[in-house]
Amino acid sequence: MRKAFVLSVSLLLLGGCLVDKGPETLRVSGKTMGTTYNVTVVDAPEGTTEAGLLDRIETVLTDVNGKLSNWDPNSEVSLFNASQSTDAVTISASFAQVMDAANDVHALSGGKFDVTLAPLIELWGFGPKRPGEPIPSDEDITAALEAVGQSSLLALDGTSLRKLRPDVSVNLSAIAKGFGVDQIAAALKADGIDRYLVEIGGDLVTSGFNGDNEPWSIGIERPDAASRTVEEILHLTDKGLATSGDYRNYFEEDGVRYSHIIDPTTGKPITHRTASTTVIADNAMTADAMATALLVVGRDAAFDIADKAGIAVLAIERVDGQFETSTSPAFDALMGDQD
Repeated sequence: MRKAFVLSVSLLLLGGCLVDKGPETLRVSGKTMGTTYNVTVVDAPEGTTEAGLLDRIETVLTDVNGKLSNWDPNSEVSLFNASQSTDAVTISASFAQVMDAANDVHALSGGKFDVTLAPLIELWGFGPKRPGEPIPSDEDITAALEAVGQSSLLALDGTSLRKLRPDVSVNLSAIAKGFGVDQIAAALKADGIDRYLVEIGGDLVTSGFNGDNEPWSIGIERPDAASRTVEEILHLTDKGLATSGDYRNYFEEDGVRYSHIIDPTTGKPITHRTASTTVIADNAMTADAMATALLVVGRDAAFDIADKAGIAVLAIERVDGQFETSTSPAFDALMGDQD
């Protein structure tokens, strides 16, 4: 369940011809988790350099990937998946924190967010298998669903995690990037940095104001694979944000469009008209997981969940060849506060 790209609108310092150039801004970027990261820091403590900042971030990301990466066969989560044991295993605090958050979103969404989804991802050709193979039969889907369902197949107790079935696996692709963002943010805070934007593959968190002493400007992409157009611009501070979309990773067969966003309760890709959901939360990890969960359920159910939980959501739907944007009450209230 990969996330759609969220375009961060460029934030430029005032022109060099002005006497007051504003606070110093440092920008670093790199590659991680099969995507890219970008970090902007404003008014860092004296002595902070781009090289030092980059080294700090890479250290954090190495630790996160070493625990949570599904692409590293030696990571903690990969070793857990490879084991066929149903005995309880002691896991790291990071792994436990992410699983605890995943359980919360799983429950809040009625099971629409599920970290045991890997058998269905692979069955539909969005994992090691590639699109082009036959559309899965109902029998194949039913068989794959036997190993899907984190609430019934995984047992988390503090830092102890147990499989209730040997072939169950954990896929953290819809929550690990958000966790990585939060870990970088925590490291920056620990280093005395209070004004920053941290982004990994579209999941981001902001703190304080940008170099112009204003909230950070974030562009939300139109969910159209043929363009990279900004649909909405948000002004944000001290919040995490993530967008999930169905339009970058999909295939078509016999005139039917199959998205990589799969409903873990039906075993099939979503078919409703909601093309993307953007969630604003207190941290990037929550926003990351909730954006996927709310895209799976679609706009109407997403807004019901959002209203009950006070979650800020922006949904973009396909309607008669056009895109329509709607927002939850919490989103409207938050944006009003940010104005």
